Amino acid sequence: MLILGSRKIEFRNAPESAGREVIRVSTAHNRPQPLRSTEAFLFEGGAPPEGYRWYIVSEKTEIPDSISGKPSIIVPETFEYLADGDVVRIAPQSNELRAIYRRSSSHNSFLVTERCNHYCLMCSQPPRNVDDDWIYDEILSALPLIDPDTSYLCFTGGEPTILGDRFLKLVQASKSFLPRTSLMVLTNGRTFSDDRFSEKLGKVAHPDLMLGIPLYSDLAHIHDYVVQSDGAYDETIRGIINLKRHGVPVEIRVVLHKETIPRLPQLAQFIARNLLFADHVALMGLEMTGFTKANLDKLWIDPGDYKNELKEAVGILDRARMRVSIYNSQLCLTDPAIWRFTKRSISDWKQEYMAECDGCSVMDQCAGFFASAKFRYSDKITPVPEAGINAS
Repeated sequence: MLILGSRKIEFRNAPESAGREVIRVSTAHNRPQPLRSTEAFLFEGGAPPEGYRWYIVSEKTEIPDSISGKPSIIVPETFEYLADGDVVRIAPQSNELRAIYRRSSSHNSFLVTERCNHYCLMCSQPPRNVDDDWIYDEILSALPLIDPDTSYLCFTGGEPTILGDRFLKLVQASKSFLPRTSLMVLTNGRTFSDDRFSEKLGKVAHPDLMLGIPLYSDLAHIHDYVVQSDGAYDETIRGIINLKRHGVPVEIRVVLHKETIPRLPQLAQFIARNLLFADHVALMGLEMTGFTKANLDKLWIDPGDYKNELKEAVGILDRARMRVSIYNSQLCLTDPAIWRFTKRSISDWKQEYMAECDGCSVMDQCAGFFASAKFRYSDKITPVPEAGINAS
């Protein structure tokens, strides 16, 4: 989900009853009238079609007389990315417009709730104990508007399963409206220690569902310390087991930092011996945002300094014939022997490369950096020469 906004947004001729709503953006002149009446037309010049609920116009565009009297949204240049098929939330009373789905993006996510029963040291979305049930209604309104050919969608938080049965309804709605779309749910897995809840999710039978569940150590006290919640480790392990019992795919996620690196090979051995049935293991570089900045002294370790531990852990999992990937890591800081496991994983709208990357022969294969990495990144970044490709 790309969050962009501007104080320059202006709503004109809005009906008095207009409130917060979720609508699809269209550029079509031949859209059926019943659909036009619920959508926003993105004006790009020419003669606009009649009958749309809203008209979105750039502030640098001269508004034609044919639009001047209609419900319209004047947006600044920062919204030039808007395109046909995008879904936006508008709030006329507060002059807000927010893109909640971009048809052209392969990294669309919905924040399901800000509430969470963890307080992770490196949380990129610090939890808040607030009443945000309106988000659930917004997602339910958005799902039918999303292009059914969308390849991927993610539900994240906070902790999505805090919604209980409403979470299950979101998964069911995703299956109904987007049966060809892969759905990733980022969850700490603890709710699924209740086998009945795991069974309910299994019965939804989503055709392409994956639950990404973090596991930070083979030792309970280390995992519980990282997530700042006593007893979390036991419930997480039980949750993973219950989910797999009911046929729900699980991806185990490990964020790489000072607290997880020392026992990373031991964690890989634990997973290979006890959780061999997991569908995927993702070893993930640290994102410099949220609580990470506040806890940097506890978390930061230069990726160039844990090359050996990462290589060993990947080797253990690979030899166990488990699917394993490395996310958010730079190739020049990773042993070439495991480059084949690395992924260009960072969302397109927050992926960047540093000046030190100039001239690198494998930049188009490298994950690069989160935009927030400028706060702190390795001083070992070095462009890979052309000859370095052969090493992989």
